[in-house]
Amino acid sequence: MATTVQMPKLGNTVEECLLTAWLKHKGDAVAAGDILAEVETDKASFEVPAPADGIVLDTFFDEGAVVPVFTSICVIGAAGETIDETLTPGPPPAVDSLTASARPRPTDSAGWPAQALGQVPDIEARPAGTVIPARPGAGRAALSPRARRFAREHDFMPPEVTGSGPGGRVVEADLRALFGTLPRLSEAAGARASEGAVVPPDGSGIGGMIRAADLGAPAARISAVRQRIAERLRDSLGSTAQYTLNSSANAGGLLAVRRALKSDPQTAGITIGDLVIFCTIRALGQAPGLNAEFTGGILCQHSAIHLAFACDTDRGLMVPVVRDSQRLSLAELSLRMRELAEQAAAGTIGPDDLTGGTFTVSNLGSLGIESFTPVLNPPQVAILGIDTIGLKPVRKPDGNIEFIDSIGLSLTVDHQIIDGVPAARFLNVVRHEIENAPQLCTT
Repeated sequence: MATTVQMPKLGNTVEECLLTAWLKHKGDAVAAGDILAEVETDKASFEVPAPADGIVLDTFFDEGAVVPVFTSICVIGAAGETIDETLTPGPPPAVDSLTASARPRPTDSAGWPAQALGQVPDIEARPAGTVIPARPGAGRAALSPRARRFAREHDFMPPEVTGSGPGGRVVEADLRALFGTLPRLSEAAGARASEGAVVPPDGSGIGGMIRAADLGAPAARISAVRQRIAERLRDSLGSTAQYTLNSSANAGGLLAVRRALKSDPQTAGITIGDLVIFCTIRALGQAPGLNAEFTGGILCQHSAIHLAFACDTDRGLMVPVVRDSQRLSLAELSLRMRELAEQAAAGTIGPDDLTGGTFTVSNLGSLGIESFTPVLNPPQVAILGIDTIGLKPVRKPDGNIEFIDSIGLSLTVDHQIIDGVPAARFLNVVRHEIENAPQLCTT
């Protein structure tokens, strides 16, 4: 004859226990005294032994269920024996028809509802859903079985609780005292908040529930490329004495050259930026002090101009290098820069083409930027920013005012190596080259 195994009453005040683990399952052979399951009360954990030899014919609750004492949790009998209905737990007769409050739900190791940890989908429309997430890194106190059931039924988890039970254990009364006093979050919002998202006082859900959408876009982990860029920029600002000079040049000649080049299919791809960089390379030939690197207290001036240019890509900022740029014609320079930019954007550029620059140019003029502060690319000692072209009033020798097309120039240098006067002189040379572009940039 089959033998039922009941949830034991493990103390005068115990009304229910948490079934934490099954050690024997349906179909397993057991001997009297074998441990069938582990259960837990508010105060301690216990083992449930098998009262007889036989086969586990069925179990009536899943792990994590809170079961009233004296309720049948499994039945042991002979192989093939039929289970009488009187041996199953009293109403409802089977696990499939258990109420939602009795059916176990996923929990973490301390018993907190799993949805509060982002382990189940967001059910935004559940008005009863209340999840109060723990602050990042905050430990969760263990829950008593009744507190655990209350937490499951109400999807409720306070940020930090020191329970009134032994050893700070959280009992049902602790959660009831807090329930309703804290913001109500959906399951996904609770998971986001536990990761550090800022929780607003009210939400857009039913009854003011705070939904995941109310917390804004989730934080994204930055890529390795972005981390490397951040490190280099921090190192740049921390290891140099940077200052920036701003000037401008009459861009009327540049615009005239650009119009002439655009009419020829072979040179139509040459841009204003290409023209300014070509003029900058010529200026560096006249002021080699800025075509240099400063490393470990040693200054190295270069005769070859390995021109680096900032390039925006989906992976982040890259700085390809045109080697021996002083040897290239305007058309050759433009073509080489375009090739390197396309390779950088496609992610196929070789590492050798991203190193060895001696001077850098950053062009934000095409985006309408009137002035900015370029950041040095150490160990280089200077970087030139190309600004936008705009109308600028100037006074003519006869005293009258006229408006000219003016292009802005922003030069950042390392004050450890280059003082203000040499930097200003270099800008004057660049300006002279730009303003003489019709004669200099047509090769």
